[in-house]
Amino acid sequence: MQPVDMLIKNAKVVSPESTIDACIAIRGEIIVAVGAEEAMPPAKQVIDAGGKYVIPGAIDSHVHFRTPGYEYKEDWYTGTGAAARGGVTTVLEMPNTNPPTGTVAALTQKQEIAHSQAVVDFGIYGLLDENNIDILEDLIAGGVSGFKCFMGNTFGNLPAPSDGAMLEGFEILAQHGMRCTVHAENPSIMARRQGKMEKAGRTDSMAHLAARPAVCAMEAVSRAAIFAEWTGARLHIAHKSSADGLYFVRDAKRRGVDITVETCPQYLLLNTDMMQALGKEGGIMRVNPPIREPGHEEPLWQALLDGTVDMIATDHAPHSPEEKTRASIWECDCGFPGVETQMPLMLTEVNKGRATINQYVAWSAANPAKAWGFYPRKGVIQAGAEADIVIVDMNKDETIDQGGLFSKSKITPWHGRKISAKPVLTMVRGRVVMQDGEIIAAAGTGRAARQQMPAPKPRNLDKTTAAILDYKA
Repeated sequence: MQPVDMLIKNAKVVSPESTIDACIAIRGEIIVAVGAEEAMPPAKQVIDAGGKYVIPGAIDSHVHFRTPGYEYKEDWYTGTGAAARGGVTTVLEMPNTNPPTGTVAALTQKQEIAHSQAVVDFGIYGLLDENNIDILEDLIAGGVSGFKCFMGNTFGNLPAPSDGAMLEGFEILAQHGMRCTVHAENPSIMARRQGKMEKAGRTDSMAHLAARPAVCAMEAVSRAAIFAEWTGARLHIAHKSSADGLYFVRDAKRRGVDITVETCPQYLLLNTDMMQALGKEGGIMRVNPPIREPGHEEPLWQALLDGTVDMIATDHAPHSPEEKTRASIWECDCGFPGVETQMPLMLTEVNKGRATINQYVAWSAANPAKAWGFYPRKGVIQAGAEADIVIVDMNKDETIDQGGLFSKSKITPWHGRKISAKPVLTMVRGRVVMQDGEIIAAAGTGRAARQQMPAPKPRNLDKTTAAILDYKA
């Protein structure tokens, strides 16, 4: 029997459907067999998992690595290194950098940086905005993994496109089968409410939530779903934060809209009572959309369990401590690092009985792989898949220390939180990149994740903007 390069033995191999005691044989970058030890070929290197759970590497569909333009907040090495420490083997990076990834030149610049610095695999979002509709196809040809449309404002102050531009963009993306992620909040409501509160002198941490009530997201999600249904575009709802409006998603899925949804640990595990407890440092928890009042967490968990929400992401959004602790909430930058803490936090909830490890694997790996065209190459441990593998210790009692994060951002609301599980080894395409918290891969070993989306299913082609311009009387 021909030897393989690596064998992982004594593993509890987890899929969404089952957990089996097995070995994993790897040749080059690919898993070639999963089965009993006596059936495995000889191996040049053996890793003994010691009876620990072995899961597919997480795929985080929502990270901000801030480069180019804001390198002091994060770069691709520190961001992907944090991902590797957190058991994340593939990331999809957002376009609100400087310059924004809305031109081919900006995309090429970011690709070159990523290829030189990343230690895990990656995809890069293109921007869909008011002024670049005519080059969306050029961005697709240039290799974007999907698009991001900021329906509401966030870091970078990119203006929301008009509904006309958004619809035209969806018409184009539908014909190519590309998925578009939307930051679904209504900008007009938010701007008006924030302006009135600033004029009234409100600078407290709860003012941020007051400016962005759940109705902002409810309206924007429903509008995006209607545009996706009309055009046949594939839609992804970023960072679902509230119980309100989940019925819009359920209804759209029942109607056959290709809509996927992510939520984040902060919306499942935090609430505004915790934000108020921080007092003057409440800005640490400022994020878009905001962390909600108590009562939203459980419905979001239930939405994960029943499939309304498809996946876990992080919205990893690093800033410096000074930028997160300013006196006025309006001056505190939005977001905090998350790619390193997601897996420990969620597996701790698994230990508490909130979900099974099989469900977690579906949310963190299999479902995002399917949504973004990586499956079955990624998101699963089976013969023929890339060896993106994480060994997790489910009996690892620790306390999260923000000073010890690999990210450049050393401030997080998870500081001081107890965890009971964490990844201890992360492998990307058969190469160990993290072991016992140490990054052992060189910068530039990550690569653009190969993607194959299903065939497009565009609708109302005779009513697109391009079609009406070509009309012959």
